[in-house]
Amino acid sequence: MKKLSCHQGVALITVMLVVALASILAVQMTAKLQLHLQRSINVESNQQAYWYAMGAEAFTKRILTLSFDGEETVTHLGQLWAQGENSYPVDYGDITGEISDLQSCFNLNALRTEGGSALVSSAASTTTPSLSTDTTSPTESTESKTTTSGSSNGNIAAAAFERLILAIGIENVSSFEAKDMVDALTDWLDDNDIITNNGGAEDNDYSSLEYPYLAANNYLGSINELRTVAHYTRDIIEELKPYVCVIPNSNLHQINVNTIDPDHSAILSALLDITDDVANDIISGRGEEGYQTIDDVFALPQLSAVQIEDEMKNQLVVDSEYFKLKTKTTFNDSYFFLNSIMKVEQNNQINIISRTIGRD
Repeated sequence: MKKLSCHQGVALITVMLVVALASILAVQMTAKLQLHLQRSINVESNQQAYWYAMGAEAFTKRILTLSFDGEETVTHLGQLWAQGENSYPVDYGDITGEISDLQSCFNLNALRTEGGSALVSSAASTTTPSLSTDTTSPTESTESKTTTSGSSNGNIAAAAFERLILAIGIENVSSFEAKDMVDALTDWLDDNDIITNNGGAEDNDYSSLEYPYLAANNYLGSINELRTVAHYTRDIIEELKPYVCVIPNSNLHQINVNTIDPDHSAILSALLDITDDVANDIISGRGEEGYQTIDDVFALPQLSAVQIEDEMKNQLVVDSEYFKLKTKTTFNDSYFFLNSIMKVEQNNQINIISRTIGRD
């Protein structure tokens, strides 16, 4: 009887072990199945959020087309596109978007010089001048001109950027640091390895760092790329962000006086080297429909006693061709962020020239 009882106990333990192993396998299989199922749902939701963003982009192109129908030569904040951030409910989510004018801020790529000059159009135009001195067509050469005045490296855009840095009033940034920042960014953008000034930096400087890299010697792709440029700290970049922007692959230096944010009048004072009071008067005097021509700006009484050179006046325009759409979409708790940069062509066609996925 004892032997039989012993065998029964071993069998019972064996059965219990088998049941335990089967239960563990079943739990693991169920968990993996749920994980794969949730992953599939997340991918599907994220894909749907992406298509919502594409829908927002298509809708924005339509908005821009309607905004400039009949107003091809003037861009102002009273138009349909300038409605600020808007949200639209959709099935199982929503779409939030905001259109901004990339010519209402200072284009950092304007500091990229080819032949020692920045592009400043002599008149408001919807065509970006050619960036290459070897391939400029006769039409483009009559619509644009190069300038060589300014206190920073003979570049009017660099001189304006230096004044802007000082006008913002960044903590611990004096005129010396401001000039170094301009020189370093100019070296980062130019197509050579020659240091501009004492504050500049090229491959030798960056390759000697603890984590070495080389200068881009090309256009910036994002404002955040300033983190890799000498003299630019995180705090400085955060202070600059409201005033500057990046137009991809273009050193176009034309600021639309009709769309400058009233809180960012420092941009205007830096461009024309005028006081804040005069800059605020220019902005407040543009009305709901903005200035119709650039001559209307300089006809203001506030500017009649101010000596402003023609090449500095040419930094201002009353129309814009580059716009940015900042989109956030949700679907089933999945989020998607998309930044689209669009260009308005002469025939009022809207082209997407850049897309960036992410918050910034």
